Amino acid sequence: MRLSQDTIKTINTLAQKHFGNDCEVYIFGSRVDDAKRGGDIDIYIESSLIEDIFDAKLEFLTALHKAIGEQKIDLVVKKRESKQIYPIYESAKNAGVKI
Repeated sequence: MRLSQDTIKTINTLAQKHFGNDCEVYIFGSRVDDAKRGGDIDIYIESSLIEDIFDAKLEFLTALHKAIGEQKIDLVVKKRESKQIYPIYESAKNAGVKI
């Protein structure tokens, strides 16, 4: 995985702060492939403790940019109880690496 341990720890810490301690965090996309270069950071978060997903996403991304610097970050968040199933949820979870 092409993320430093400090960045991984920061992502996890901020995810728990904004999405609850029960959240599961996955990195997916090009950053999980050591042979590739560049690319944005694709993050998938699943949690049952989210009240307002939109606000939580904005607060998380703002805090993450402050902590690791301006980088392209794609964030996908799923409320565990949601009955909506989008292909990105399954793809991110199945091809991603849980951190």
